[in-house]
Amino acid sequence: MSSGAELDGVLVQWGERLFYPGNRIVRSAPTPRLSGSVGQRAATIRQHIRATVIWRAPQVMVKVTGGGRGMAAIVAHFRYISKNGRLEFEDDRGVTREGKEALHALAEQWRYAGSFIEETSQRREAFNIMLSMPYGTDPLTVQRAAREFAEAELSDHRYVMVLHDHQANPHVHISVRAESRNGKRLNPRKADLQRWRETFAERLRGWGIDAEATRQATRGQIRNYEPTWRVKAGAEGRLTTARAPERSGLGFARSQAFAIQAWDQIIRGLSRSQSAEDRALAVEADSFVRSTPFAIDFMRKKREQAKAQQERTRAIPEMPRVVSRSREGPEMER
Repeated sequence: MSSGAELDGVLVQWGERLFYPGNRIVRSAPTPRLSGSVGQRAATIRQHIRATVIWRAPQVMVKVTGGGRGMAAIVAHFRYISKNGRLEFEDDRGVTREGKEALHALAEQWRYAGSFIEETSQRREAFNIMLSMPYGTDPLTVQRAAREFAEAELSDHRYVMVLHDHQANPHVHISVRAESRNGKRLNPRKADLQRWRETFAERLRGWGIDAEATRQATRGQIRNYEPTWRVKAGAEGRLTTARAPERSGLGFARSQAFAIQAWDQIIRGLSRSQSAEDRALAVEADSFVRSTPFAIDFMRKKREQAKAQQERTRAIPEMPRVVSRSREGPEMER
């Protein structure tokens, strides 16, 4: 049996790597991290484990859906997200407006705020972000969390946000000016998107909504999601290349192997705990990991490899036994 302090150390060591992994490639602002004493951090990790393997808390979605290369494209997106001014839109100062005239005034503010934006441009002058939660989530809470997300992540930029609650999944569209007030340009990468997901989930939990931003590797997911531009191109008949339905490659394999290693260490630690609640959590976590698409696919491939090996073994013809006579007589030497 493991002591409480020893187990807490294991949970913090491997749980932080599993739920709060750092990015070693892209230089970006730090992701939300654990804080407090070892016991407090271990308690947070236990909550993440329960949310992932027992409660199956909804996963937040944060997407960059495109960006405007010039004011013409930016204004078109303004019209789309506000339904041509019929929906209320809110800017980075917290001012809410609606109507075509207000939309036109917003566009003129963006055109001249900072570097002048031409009607068409060779570079992205704005990024379109969508924050979404599954059906049944309170739309106003999603809006509040999105507002806090923007204040935390986009505070140096001009942005406008609109709530869409008329579709199945409540979501917020945010259009953000690429150039910040100090002249630095926004250029979101993979690490930034994951940080944005974690920030959005954190703000939702602050409003009492169960939400997680767990990475695909942690959840054992192998589905290769289509980016928005491919979905649009496919709908318009412009897609000319196919995309594998499942993720693969060396980087994917490394991520999955690391996640499995972290889960294994956490499950081993929990299973040796003096607490019956921890041991029960270990059973739930083990069942969850075994049921993930990655684990199922791994075991399928392992069975296929074993079957192929058996068939190759059967296909090898049996070699005749060679008998050599070393001397005359009935005695044979093999």
